[in-house]
Amino acid sequence: MKIAIVGIGLIGGSIGIRLKRTKFFSAVAGVEKSESNQKKALQLGLVDEILNLEQAIDQCKIIVLTIPVDAILMILPNILDKVTDQVVIDMGSTKTSILNLISNHPKRGRYVAAHPMAGTEYSGPEAAVPDLFTSKMMVYVEAFKSDEDAFDLAETLTEQLEMKSSFMNAQEHDMHTAYVSHISHLTSFALALTVLEKEKSQGRIFELAGSGFQSTVRLAKSSPDMWTPIFKQNRSNVLEVLEEHIKQLQSLYDKLEQEDYEGLHKLIKKSNKIKRIIK
Repeated sequence: MKIAIVGIGLIGGSIGIRLKRTKFFSAVAGVEKSESNQKKALQLGLVDEILNLEQAIDQCKIIVLTIPVDAILMILPNILDKVTDQVVIDMGSTKTSILNLISNHPKRGRYVAAHPMAGTEYSGPEAAVPDLFTSKMMVYVEAFKSDEDAFDLAETLTEQLEMKSSFMNAQEHDMHTAYVSHISHLTSFALALTVLEKEKSQGRIFELAGSGFQSTVRLAKSSPDMWTPIFKQNRSNVLEVLEEHIKQLQSLYDKLEQEDYEGLHKLIKKSNKIKRIIK
């Protein structure tokens, strides 16, 4: 059984290199518009061969979409038009717009909406790592609308990646990812912009940057080509979360401005309750 990965960056490349090691599939093909990334993917051993999209649909049982969510919206209906018994798995970070787009497609059952809750701040084929997904969560969205055999193949892929499984509807997924993923990136982008602005007048500021700053701002290195479409598609949820985040920042600002250090201490202590969730 042959599998095609459309988009050989961090996620697609990491899937490819892992699957090549498990040898469950007879071949791992890559579909990638960038000639530079095609060469890198082959040189790094992320895929066995490079195909165009038409060839991938004809030759492969599973087609995995690991491209930006705006690109998924553009090509998914066309792919579903051409499949027969193949399985199409989208691994985008937002789901409502995508699922609404193909909700009435006659081949809807051949499609599985999935989202691997894994990643790094790096992008491109060279960012791929074989254990990126180990013990992480694969979220299936509206899995009950996929054909049983299509979902079984998607679950087989999840097992090969050594991931756990979770199930949600589209609205639930997009709201939760806004809280645990999308706001983290927005916060990191804002912090990077803040410090870069200050650097203009205080050129040596990064000499003092330690591990705390690096761990907080590392997500600001993430690709704008990937994250701008995510924010666009999940706009309402991200705005809601961002509003609450700004409210909390304002509370911290007010306590400090008013020299209310007891109140500031209480807010920080309250935030420590996150230890119940993140060990």
